[in-house]
Amino acid sequence: MTGHTVGIVGAGAVGQTVGALLVTAPWCTGVKVVSRTAPAAAGLACDLEDLAAVTGSPARVSHARGPGELAACDAAVICPRALFTNSARTDVRMAGLAANAPVIARLARDLNGYRGVVIVVTNPVDVMTRLFAEVAGINRVFGIGSHTDTARYRIALAHRLRVPLAAVGAHVVGEHGDSAVPCATTLHGHALDLIPDGAVADARSRPALINAGIGRTRCGPAGAVLAALTHALGLTDGTLELSTRHQGAWIGVPVQFTAGQPTVALPRLTPDQDTALAAAADKLDTAYRAAAPYLPRRTAS
Repeated sequence: MTGHTVGIVGAGAVGQTVGALLVTAPWCTGVKVVSRTAPAAAGLACDLEDLAAVTGSPARVSHARGPGELAACDAAVICPRALFTNSARTDVRMAGLAANAPVIARLARDLNGYRGVVIVVTNPVDVMTRLFAEVAGINRVFGIGSHTDTARYRIALAHRLRVPLAAVGAHVVGEHGDSAVPCATTLHGHALDLIPDGAVADARSRPALINAGIGRTRCGPAGAVLAALTHALGLTDGTLELSTRHQGAWIGVPVQFTAGQPTVALPRLTPDQDTALAAAADKLDTAYRAAAPYLPRRTAS
């Protein structure tokens, strides 16, 4: 298996957990950390280097002074979070739009023309994925929100139906947020037309439960990042629900990877699901356009 190097932008809860997963992944030969402050980048790199030593990992860990030093990495994980207080009770992820948009736009300009795979975690992830891709001028950019939504929905269904998780299949598409659209739900490979009462609400409540207990979601999103990396780097074939460009919109859809090459594989939707997906696309497009005033202005050269 050919080794790969990955850059992590952001040394917070998700960045730390992604780093730990990468250091112990057999295919990862190098991790480079970038953060808002040099001490945070150096501290996380030092901690990950300790992890590599105690686990016998061959991964080389270092920190960089800025995103521009990630040019040689095979992939970059974008997971910084601006300093702001999120007091929203609905559309919680969208509440980070004004604060996070300038951060992502600056990173995208620093990585303009980057040739590796980019995985975006920062919320609102569908909007930030589009913003990064369009400002940086690169195509292989994916957001991980719908993959975590799908996992949470499948867990909720398995609990409600009292069956093993492997018995349940589903996709959650659209927005990573209040406009998410569950679809193509199966039980033991057969269509499940009658969804158990409360399953969707259970899935949507999981992030709040996690946040109330430990402050931030980290392990689920980090696992979604690792899955996205192994598929987009061509290490594993399969289908993941990721935010990408589809029919002119940037939205969460199932993406089938074959030797690292992505193809959107949207299942057949009911008329109601099709309408909900279109509404989610409109909502995300409106949010993207609303981000324009928050972006840093280009200075004249």
